[in-house]
Amino acid sequence: MQPALTRRQLLQGLSLLGPALVAAKRAQAMQPSTQLTPLDQAVLPRDVRSRFVNNVNGIRMHVLEAGFDRSNRSAVLLVHGFPELAYSWRKVMPAIAAAGYHVIAPDLRGYGRSGGTDVKYDDDLSPWRTLNEVTDMVGLVSAFGYRSVAVVGHDFGSPVAAWCAVVRPDMFQSVVLMSAPFGGPPALPFNSADAPAPGATTPPADTIYDELAKLTPPRKHYQRYYSTREANDNMRNARQGVHAFLRAYYHMKSADWKRNQPFPLEARTADEWAKLPRYYVMDLDKGMAETVAPEMPSASEIAACKWLPDDELRVYSTEYARTGFQGGLQSYRVGSSGRFNADLQLFSGRTIDQPSMFVAGKSDWGAYQNPGVLERMQKTACTRMTGIHFVDSAGHWVQQEQPERVGALLIDFLKQTARS
Repeated sequence: MQPALTRRQLLQGLSLLGPALVAAKRAQAMQPSTQLTPLDQAVLPRDVRSRFVNNVNGIRMHVLEAGFDRSNRSAVLLVHGFPELAYSWRKVMPAIAAAGYHVIAPDLRGYGRSGGTDVKYDDDLSPWRTLNEVTDMVGLVSAFGYRSVAVVGHDFGSPVAAWCAVVRPDMFQSVVLMSAPFGGPPALPFNSADAPAPGATTPPADTIYDELAKLTPPRKHYQRYYSTREANDNMRNARQGVHAFLRAYYHMKSADWKRNQPFPLEARTADEWAKLPRYYVMDLDKGMAETVAPEMPSASEIAACKWLPDDELRVYSTEYARTGFQGGLQSYRVGSSGRFNADLQLFSGRTIDQPSMFVAGKSDWGAYQNPGVLERMQKTACTRMTGIHFVDSAGHWVQQEQPERVGALLIDFLKQTARS
């Protein structure tokens, strides 16, 4: 019989075991992201594959890829928006690859099967600051062995693509912005050496969010809502379920929702913003899940939705049910916090001088939600803009709703810029 352990021996053993238990717990927490497999080929077009790329700016990145034989191919980087994934490019990737390009579409940091999805609301925001998102793209392009690429960004991916072009014009040789126009880097005071001392001419505070709350009924801006603690839980644990939430959300921002009849707003005021649909300027007392629920399409409308059949929507809902939305929401928090504005002011006055193009759905409010930005993009922010295209029968999800037209626009742009 073994002698019983003394109390001192037992405490010593526990003290040694403690760090091991902590390490094991941390390793267990890491397992979901490190053990993820590529997407099932059955949910992808035949010529598109799912894979992982390790050590991209400190994370493992999930990527969809087409034209991957890479024989004398130029590269095209496709950057998705929120709440989307690399999967949102599935319908345009084969055509671009068939035109002779190596097409790379990552799940961004915090999305899908890329690293960062285990983030919590109170975690450090710095990995999601704009310049680090650019570093992610630079690291991915470099990992594939390219010195230069064309970059295309949709929704939140549009400013990421724009900043790639601003920060690294040597690498990002052309840029297509989709649904969200880019107004240029934030300005710094210019010729102000002899201006009155601070306080004498204090710039007016931005009161539009307070003014929205005073409207009847009270309203709030969706980007501010996406910056709140409750946003992730509201969508991930929506009463109707993640799948139904995303169905209603995608429907409400598409051309299928007939009330999407966008027009330019006169100014950035609460009264003008209140003209935007509820998915942009929400009721103050509702989350996004409650906002879109009344617009859930009928069973017959869902069956008729050719651009997003239910089995394709299931790819999104399965991923977001697993990861939650916080990885994507962190970028909205970066914008609302203003903590990293000085990073971007470093590029004050810089323009996008590479060839550029803007594409949006004709039924998409995205081009107009910030009055004046579309015009500023054309006049000052992008000096070689080849065209502005509003695609018929498409809303916010333009590359999914009208992939053939968008694919043709992208291929034509890529070929034109290759000759310029």
